Amino acid sequence: MDQAIGVIIAVPLYIVLIWTYFNPREGMLFGQRWKYKDEPDFTDEALWLTRFASVIGFFFISIVLMSTIFNGLYGLLLFVGLFLYILYSVFKYRSKVLDEE
Repeated sequence: MDQAIGVIIAVPLYIVLIWTYFNPREGMLFGQRWKYKDEPDFTDEALWLTRFASVIGFFFISIVLMSTIFNGLYGLLLFVGLFLYILYSVFKYRSKVLDEE
């Protein structure tokens, strides 16, 4: 029963995270549009960070769900995947920043 509640709560979070990954500008303005008179212009770094945070959230929710529904091995594998994704993204972003200088 607890697992069903976790899945029911996680599905809308997954939807928002996927939407934010594909539409980072809209995701950054979600619930904040009233603050701006004109459409704000976000930097590429801010858009990258929004996408990055969306993927991190997706992994984190998956780790929690997989660890509670199945045994801890799936959660551990997702945790290793999260760690590798973070390393890959940071090195890719670092090389992009160094190439621009």
